[in-house]
Amino acid sequence: MPEYLAPGVFVEEVSFRSKSIEGVSTTTTGFIGPCRYGPVTEEPDILTSLTEFERRHGDGNLLGFGNDGSTTATNYLWQAARSFFEEGGKRLYVSRVFRPRSGAYPTDLAATFGAAPYADGHGRLLVGTSDQFRIVARYPGAFGNLQVRFTVKLGANVLGALPDPGGGPTLTPTLANLADGDVVWISTAAAALNAPAGGPNPPAAVRAIADLPLYVARKSVSGVWSFTAGVAPAGVPGGTTTFSLADFALTLTPGTGDSIRPVGLSLEVLTAEGQSLGAWSGLPLEPAHKTAGVPDGLFDLFSVSGPGSAGLPIVLLNGSAPATNLIDNGSDLLKALDALSTGLDLKITQIEWDDAAQTELAALRKKFERGLTATAWLAGGNDGLLPGRTEYEGRADPTQDYTTGFKQFESLEDISIVAAPGSTWRASSRPEDVAAITNLLIAHAEKMRYRIAVLDSHEGQKIADVRKLKAKLDSKYAALYYPWVTVFDPVTRQPLNLPPSGFVAGIYARNDTERAVYKAPANEVVRGAIGFETPINTAQQEVLNPEGINCFRFFEGRGNRLWGARTISSDPEWKYVNLRRYFAYLERSIDKGTQWAVFEPNGEALWANVRATVRDFLVNEWANGALLGDKPEKAFFVRCDRSTMTQNDLDNGRLVCLVGVAPLRPAEFVIFRIGQWTADQKS
Repeated sequence: MPEYLAPGVFVEEVSFRSKSIEGVSTTTTGFIGPCRYGPVTEEPDILTSLTEFERRHGDGNLLGFGNDGSTTATNYLWQAARSFFEEGGKRLYVSRVFRPRSGAYPTDLAATFGAAPYADGHGRLLVGTSDQFRIVARYPGAFGNLQVRFTVKLGANVLGALPDPGGGPTLTPTLANLADGDVVWISTAAAALNAPAGGPNPPAAVRAIADLPLYVARKSVSGVWSFTAGVAPAGVPGGTTTFSLADFALTLTPGTGDSIRPVGLSLEVLTAEGQSLGAWSGLPLEPAHKTAGVPDGLFDLFSVSGPGSAGLPIVLLNGSAPATNLIDNGSDLLKALDALSTGLDLKITQIEWDDAAQTELAALRKKFERGLTATAWLAGGNDGLLPGRTEYEGRADPTQDYTTGFKQFESLEDISIVAAPGSTWRASSRPEDVAAITNLLIAHAEKMRYRIAVLDSHEGQKIADVRKLKAKLDSKYAALYYPWVTVFDPVTRQPLNLPPSGFVAGIYARNDTERAVYKAPANEVVRGAIGFETPINTAQQEVLNPEGINCFRFFEGRGNRLWGARTISSDPEWKYVNLRRYFAYLERSIDKGTQWAVFEPNGEALWANVRATVRDFLVNEWANGALLGDKPEKAFFVRCDRSTMTQNDLDNGRLVCLVGVAPLRPAEFVIFRIGQWTADQKS
């Protein structure tokens, strides 16, 4: 309570109404399975379109499993995501499963560089000869055989001048828009750069990158700029390696051709087909570069786990083995890039330092002004082995702070629909593995309570086969769909049979958005279908429907439709999919909307407030047509009083609220009874 200690007027805010419950989303979906690229151990990010899926998980090309990648498979996860969004889905989480060719995942990207193809599935490239660094695809997969394009280019001239403080004609050189640690190219309009002892001096010949007039700019605490010749040129008279602007014999004067220009680095990552995955410009050439004391060099930005590096498509590692830093400065980096087969193409020739050498240097500067590009091609990335039960089940390692498989979905509360598209592929050759994955999917939905699992029948199953499959399953948290759906594949441009789960999840989402979660997700057009793997007629569905097998059917004049809405439960109380999903919606909404009641004083006032909160929510549901009954009293009841709690409950801090609702069930069988009527009969 507020304290009133001094006289005055006190204005306070109070509430005269009960807390409100907001209905939760029922359309967010989680898919699990193998794909071409993307994280395996990172927490899934929500995707809202197929474009976002492809940016994070690669395109829809075939997967290549096995030790040699020869077992090709349809990219069912990409196909399911495509179907999901086409059918009306809006929000999707993806948990990628990956089985390396040997060992366990995850692997250390900084491990010793081995021979391609790599067992962990990551594409790699070793850059340079004596000065080496490694480029590694951040995620495994054949899609990770990327192009990495480096561009080195001179920036604008940062040399300026300040007037003489004493009013004289002399101008004092100054620098602007230059950062400590930047690599710069220093040039003058003079024919030579002869300097006194302690100043820079050009080499006798332009033989290599180390002979170019490149320096590292350093700024002292007092603001004085100096230039370190540790980058190039290496030979400095008097043995000194650092000098200031005043050490130049020829005054650097703006407007006369004199210039100090930063050397910038740009990096672009592309797929093997040339599609850009991201571009970064304005990168410092110096590996140890810092801005405001924060390391932001190339190897810091594209590190394994540095700040801001998560989600970047590649990792850059300094050195050819762990704990080796072979790239010490910008000159080393330039030499490594120039050594690529598609390197910087400097074409530096051995020329004595005279007017001809000056001409050669000017030509090289022009190249730097236009931008020099080196392209690295990663190789050795692969899709590993076909994932099985172990990869789908996943693991949670608290010591390394990562999760995989279904474990990733356990921390995501907003998922309402889960599926494993493609997990039933080639079920006849691995029946135990497929059955185990199906059971894992059901167990996950049951554990999380507010989810429903969409189960796929097996490819090429006959009616007798799918009945045998269903006979082994029983859960009120799952629904089984048959047969596979035939689509036109945009990748192969041929008809292709796909597992139903991607379509069904999208239809669930569309049904909830356009109608409501309490409406059965059936009698809905399958937008992406051109047919079905096995045509189903009425007589066949009369066998399958009572057993809880939902069918896809073609109807003349009405198209391809989903024609079933039953769970696989043997309990008639939970026979229908919409009933299961609507109760999940009610339970989760009440769960989230009543968290405020925890630790409140457990008495009559709290009980009344809880009753009012739940009742207001259910009244709104009844008004929207979700509950059966012409009055709210017939549609539901809410009890929270001494009749629902014993003294033992109160002593142990328990508040028990009893809620009963009369849900709507689908009109699965619409019956019209028609008989003859004579005109002279009275009604």
